[in-house]
Amino acid sequence: MQLVGTFATPNASKYLQQLCKHFAHKIEVSFDETTGRIPFTLGVAEVSASADALQVRFADVADDKRADAKSVIDKHLERFAFREGFSAMDWQE
Repeated sequence: MQLVGTFATPNASKYLQQLCKHFAHKIEVSFDETTGRIPFTLGVAEVSASADALQVRFADVADDKRADAKSVIDKHLERFAFREGFSAMDWQE
């Protein structure tokens, strides 16, 4: 099942790079300023940044792993985007 999270922010590129650099310490990640790919064991996260939003897309995540997928992204962004009062992405399933 597809899972898509969106966070409206003018700092999308900054957060994309922070997420990717953080996870690159443990898994092989690819990214640039506007796109990233994080291959978690629970599913691959395709990350994109526009001028006004960060989007994370899991193309095929098992039903029992959806909460974990959301949590791993939200918990890390909560630390990176605390100045913006971030609590969770707007997730669509």
